[in-house]
Amino acid sequence: MTAPIAKDSIKIIPDEVLHGWQEIVDIMASILDIPAGLIMRASDDRIEVLVSSETDNNPYHPGDSEAMADSGLYCERVIKTRNKLLVPNALKDENWKNNPDIKFNMISYLGFPILYPDQSVFGTLCVLDSKENPYSPIAERLLRQLKKLIEANLAMVYMNQELGEENRNLKDYIEEIRTLRGIIPICTNCKKIRDDQGFWNTVEVYLSQKSDVRLSHSVCPECAKKLYGDKEWYKPSKGNPHK
Repeated sequence: MTAPIAKDSIKIIPDEVLHGWQEIVDIMASILDIPAGLIMRASDDRIEVLVSSETDNNPYHPGDSEAMADSGLYCERVIKTRNKLLVPNALKDENWKNNPDIKFNMISYLGFPILYPDQSVFGTLCVLDSKENPYSPIAERLLRQLKKLIEANLAMVYMNQELGEENRNLKDYIEEIRTLRGIIPICTNCKKIRDDQGFWNTVEVYLSQKSDVRLSHSVCPECAKKLYGDKEWYKPSKGNPHK
């Protein structure tokens, strides 16, 4: 079963978070002494290099991308299964000897899925080597801990964006209240309201310009009596709600 891929859960990842992730992949590549450490971001149809370690002989660059569907990429398998993938030597593995990363001479791979709090897939955290590499249990523990750190960052960014949107909506609401609480010049006869440009508008027009309020129309009991009081159908009778 293919794991769901998040759609626009996070529109923009702040620069300070990306800088932190850059340090993560650089340290990871340095400790493990491998040429490539990556954070990949997935969409429905593509997978993109989001952050790439600044190490010698790293063939991957931020912005590089490949089609996702049946690409044969190591990371596609991780995303679809939401599980760790370890390939010590793709050249000795019938399932991986023809994968696209072979053209970069990246023959070994260790990767983990990066998930949002709702368990939809953001992408992967992975390392690749140009030589056979079984990756030690310590290497796996390191990647697991860094994966948790990245997922915590994602949760924080998502919550901040949600709160930011709520704060913007609240600010708009407060501005509307301030507008409606201000001193409004209104005609004592026809009840039209003068706007900031000096034009006189009906109450309906004024409110629609100053807020998101949508007005519906009805007739109050007093006006209904004035308008329809002499009508036979309106005159009070048993069961008639009009007074």
